[in-house]
Amino acid sequence: MVRILRGLAHKYFSDDEAVILFLLLIFGTLIVILFGRMLAPVIAAAIIAFILQGLVTKLTSLGIPEVVSIIGVFLVFLGTLIGFLFGLLPLLWTQVTSLAGETPRIFREMQTYFELLPQQYPNLISIEQINNLYQQVTSEAARMTQWLVSFSIASIPDLMALLIYMVLLPILVFFFLKDRSLLLGSISRLLPHQRPMMVRIWNEVNLQCANYVRGKAVEILIVGGATYVSFKLLGMPYAALLSLLVGISVVIPYIGAAVVTIPVAMIGLFAFGWGSQFIWVMVVYGVIQALDGNVLVPILFSEVNNLHPVAIIVAVLFFGGIWGLWGVFFAIPLATMLKAIFSAWPVQNVSQPLIKPGGK
Repeated sequence: MVRILRGLAHKYFSDDEAVILFLLLIFGTLIVILFGRMLAPVIAAAIIAFILQGLVTKLTSLGIPEVVSIIGVFLVFLGTLIGFLFGLLPLLWTQVTSLAGETPRIFREMQTYFELLPQQYPNLISIEQINNLYQQVTSEAARMTQWLVSFSIASIPDLMALLIYMVLLPILVFFFLKDRSLLLGSISRLLPHQRPMMVRIWNEVNLQCANYVRGKAVEILIVGGATYVSFKLLGMPYAALLSLLVGISVVIPYIGAAVVTIPVAMIGLFAFGWGSQFIWVMVVYGVIQALDGNVLVPILFSEVNNLHPVAIIVAVLFFGGIWGLWGVFFAIPLATMLKAIFSAWPVQNVSQPLIKPGGK
């Protein structure tokens, strides 16, 4: 056992930089776990600035001064944030509350569909099972409706904190963009002067994560926008709410698309019934998903190492178990970052086997 551990240490930690980087990764992970909620605006601002830096770089490459590029990109971000807070967010809230008010009618129609199942499949489903399922669903819906009613009063402290975050976020994003070189220089002074391995790993992580995060931001806008326009043209109710769910679902490949299909199908079914309009809605939704997976994703992520579906599921379960909803949301970027680190990590060739033949 000691021989195996010594061999692993020699293979992966023979370089002093590798040891320092490993300790930095552990320290950074502990900071996020222990103080992640407190530092949420800083982390969110750093991610947004990381996304916007690509636009700044593109503009400066076209000959536009860096200061003008930063101010222009920041104003676009600020306008988008204000539009979301005062335009899209009230619309989403209106549709959520309207959907909550429609819940009793939806469940009455659902009960009608459920009651037909024992007659069609008497050997598989009994009326008692249908009644138990309906009671569980209606109790969960009642609990959700009660939460929506009490949300405006019980969540006033959270809303105040959210307003403070909304003020801090643009300020932090602006300074992260403006003083990017200064901040990175301050961090680099804390590291060893000779750090070729860290530079190589940083370049690999920056390339992979930058392409992934920026590509996902563009994918969310395209998929969400296409879904909203399509649903509005087809007369689908709650188009803004559903398009937001569909757009966010692309953050978690495979799993997100499977989960968000359920509310889309349910609302389409209760709005149009088993008719041609419902079929058109599902066909258009399927075409959007197919174009996203087979056309948009290869174009946006051609330079990113794709993760295996098993790795995606494990990342969602692991990071979601640690950080809850935020962990699920950032599971794929974190997994992509870890994969980039592992692919660039220096590995020392071990010329002799760790265990000699015969087990001696």
